[in-house]
Amino acid sequence: MTTTTSTGSADRAGVGAHGDAQLAQNARAIVDCGWGRLVFGQTFADAADLVDAMREEAPGRRDIAFYIADPHVVLAGAPHELFLDPSHTFRLDLATYRPPEMKSPNFTIRPYRGATDAEALNRIYGARHMVTIAPHEFERMSDDPAIEVLVAENTADGTVVGGVMGIDHVRAFSDPEGGSSLWCLAVDPQASVPGIGVGLVHALSSLFATRGARFMDLSVIHDNAEAIALYEKLGFERVPLFTLKRKNSFNEKLFVGPAPEERLNPYARLIVDEARRRGIDVEVLDADGGFFRLSYGGRSITCRESLTELTSAIAMAICDDKAVTRRVVERAGVKVPAQIESDDAEQLAAFLADHGSLVVKPARGEQGRGIAVGIETPEALAAAIEDARGICERVIIESCHQGEDLRLIVIGYKLVAAAVRRPARVIGDGKRTIRELIERQSRRREAATGGESSIPVDSETERCLAKKGYTLDDVPEEGLEVVVRGTANLHTGGTIHDVTDIVHPVLVDAAIKAAKAIQIPVVGIDFLVKSPDRPDYVFIEANERPGLANHEPQPTAERFIDLLFPQTMPAVARLASQAVARG
Repeated sequence: MTTTTSTGSADRAGVGAHGDAQLAQNARAIVDCGWGRLVFGQTFADAADLVDAMREEAPGRRDIAFYIADPHVVLAGAPHELFLDPSHTFRLDLATYRPPEMKSPNFTIRPYRGATDAEALNRIYGARHMVTIAPHEFERMSDDPAIEVLVAENTADGTVVGGVMGIDHVRAFSDPEGGSSLWCLAVDPQASVPGIGVGLVHALSSLFATRGARFMDLSVIHDNAEAIALYEKLGFERVPLFTLKRKNSFNEKLFVGPAPEERLNPYARLIVDEARRRGIDVEVLDADGGFFRLSYGGRSITCRESLTELTSAIAMAICDDKAVTRRVVERAGVKVPAQIESDDAEQLAAFLADHGSLVVKPARGEQGRGIAVGIETPEALAAAIEDARGICERVIIESCHQGEDLRLIVIGYKLVAAAVRRPARVIGDGKRTIRELIERQSRRREAATGGESSIPVDSETERCLAKKGYTLDDVPEEGLEVVVRGTANLHTGGTIHDVTDIVHPVLVDAAIKAAKAIQIPVVGIDFLVKSPDRPDYVFIEANERPGLANHEPQPTAERFIDLLFPQTMPAVARLASQAVARG
């Protein structure tokens, strides 16, 4: 579809390229090419109008604003949404063009004919990592006098081995310059026949020259030396015109710049990748520790994975001390387990007698280290306390509750993801010992998590196995599942299973209450639940640096960057968020 809207102004966004007042009679020219819209910058009244047109890009499309002589003026109107395409514009002077005699016995070039051609062209586009075009769009374009689609057909078997699209600017918007342009030149990468691309270029050039077009332009990425050399050999010359595109996922590789050379862990890398997609500058401060700085529009925030400067030292201190965390969230109405801190043997024995099963954990610590679950005897309790003191001198003892370990990710006091975490387990094969099965499972977990998850072989693993009547040297029968840890932490080999779509509203409300009580903007709230779709729960702890990468495909990194740099959110999402905030 070709559209034009007259504005009656000669103050054009593309002045310098044409600067012709005649364009005012057919302003705001846009051609829908199926893969996206071709927006003719020289036909727009001013830069703001052109920016508005580019904001109309449909999902899954790739709009291009062409013939931008002064891109800095347009970019100033939307620097977070548009970018200067790193491509050169080349022009073939059709007034002096003389098509060569190059008929090939291996292929013929003809106009597009129908659905079979559409299927073949989309196969080639997909192989070339180009935007595909819906078949009905091809049919629409075949009726548009401004659009020409030519295909190359293999004479041996009749298969389509290439294609090209051309736009007749005179037919599109009565271009006083008498121009035309070439787009979507693609050759099947499996084609063994030479000269297909050159043949398509010459065929389209000849077609437009016959119509009286003065030139044919094309855009080619700046570092495609092979293509540039070919076009120059065919007679194309570079001209000082530029192209603008929107910052969408398809164009990402064109505007994010090179990735940081430092190797980041998965939790930092997920966030860094999302930041770069938004055009946010990334400076890696310490790759091993997961530290990096994000900068955008005068705002700079230092992060350690999902922990940022937005989390206060007070919130950090609350999360750091599990006894304090429990008291703070309890005052907010969140259900918590019974808890004591004591070295008195009689108090510990009485607490064990009251609850039957206990959890022992260091008051400070992370990644499940030093935590023992399901303690049922005074001897096991004493041993667990001693192990926990290896992590922190202060040790907390809590009532143990049965259920599943649920992690809820709260960002900006909204639930973003929820997942059940299950303790590490191995499956018997009738041949290997539990120790060997753990080693094999650890290697797989390490490979799947970039080295972040493995199953420790320690006293806690031995205790958990002993409760089930096993030792590390036992050989479980084939198919038998053996749970080898009491806690579900990913760093100790646990697995995670997304339940965001079914989590009960009561659990969501309790997690948000806990985050608000701690006054922490990004947090992982851990509950023990009977089922994620039921309201029963008890609070376990709050993690000030939750691993967002563990919750894909939920948009944890996207919401994290939204919180840090709300101005980089898509306009529609930003307006919707503001409307919700206003109530």
